[in-house]
Amino acid sequence: INEAFAAVGVVSARQLGLSDEKVNPNGGAIALGHPIGMSGARIVLHLAHELRRRGGGVGAAALCGGGGQGDALIIKVPGK
Repeated sequence: INEAFAAVGVVSARQLGLSDEKVNPNGGAIALGHPIGMSGARIVLHLAHELRRRGGGVGAAALCGGGGQGDALIIKVPGK
């Protein structure tokens, strides 16, 4: 969950019924940074690397934009 404030990640994970272990296992935007203009690329690449580290799988990356815009991407990293 790409969060600008800690409460966003906590509330979103609870509302979605996601465990803490599955949400931002290596940190979110607060810990890793929120580079303007490339947050989406950072999120997708971070997801791909984490899926590879876990031996493959399917993951979702999402990002919100100003004015209510939202984008999401599902990626699959093949197993070894």
